[in-house]
Amino acid sequence: MLSIKNICILFKSGLLFILISSCNSNTSSNGIIIATAANMQPAITEISSSFSKKTGINCKIVVSSSGKLTAQIKEGAPYNVFVSANMKYPREIYSQKLGLTSPKIYGYGKLVLWSAIDSITPSTSLLTNSKIKHIAIANPKTAPYGTAAIEVLEHYNLYDSIASKLVYGESISQTNQFILSKSASIGFTAMSVVLDEKIKKIGKWVALDSTAYSPIAQGVIIINQNIVKNKNATAFYEYLFSKEGQEIVKKYGYSINE
Repeated sequence: MLSIKNICILFKSGLLFILISSCNSNTSSNGIIIATAANMQPAITEISSSFSKKTGINCKIVVSSSGKLTAQIKEGAPYNVFVSANMKYPREIYSQKLGLTSPKIYGYGKLVLWSAIDSITPSTSLLTNSKIKHIAIANPKTAPYGTAAIEVLEHYNLYDSIASKLVYGESISQTNQFILSKSASIGFTAMSVVLDEKIKKIGKWVALDSTAYSPIAQGVIIINQNIVKNKNATAFYEYLFSKEGQEIVKKYGYSINE
């Protein structure tokens, strides 16, 4: 079993920090780079693959927390589309005149409580149990799902009693590693993660009451680069909002209208 310390070392070394996958191995100079929040990785992988097949436009996906991606965009990272886990960061990008158009909501995320340990049936009441030593949560300073998780804990008046158990991941991706490795007995993550075909049969999860946290309105923005890149990025943006694209978004547990 990987310890939390070892996972953090991997994370800092970059193995878990940014995941880059190609929608097409023959990425051309006209291809685009999609920076996506970790919770959207399964959905964006499927959407971009379908988009590439239809248009011939190649995609690369860069995955990290919304806050980290925002910082990279400000530093000049060559991303063409930014798929965020909230609206705050795309608005920040737009306010700095780095966006081609104003950001738009593509879906609303849902928070779940998940454990990879078969003997555990997740529930908020279980969090105070002495057998639960570590609870994984995304960093609320950079990851919107972490913010939502804190809101849930405060809603049920649990935060003070379990604060010492919380183990923070820099994104949902690292948080998931804590849960999957069983270094954390249980943790908060996005519904899209547990609906991923590669993960959906692992452990148990429960959807949390959506009234216990603020709506997770997730936004996308096109990053202004050059004429060709902007044209192809706009094509992807439009596909994300197409009927087919939105059906894939819903497939991973997001709601379209809140």
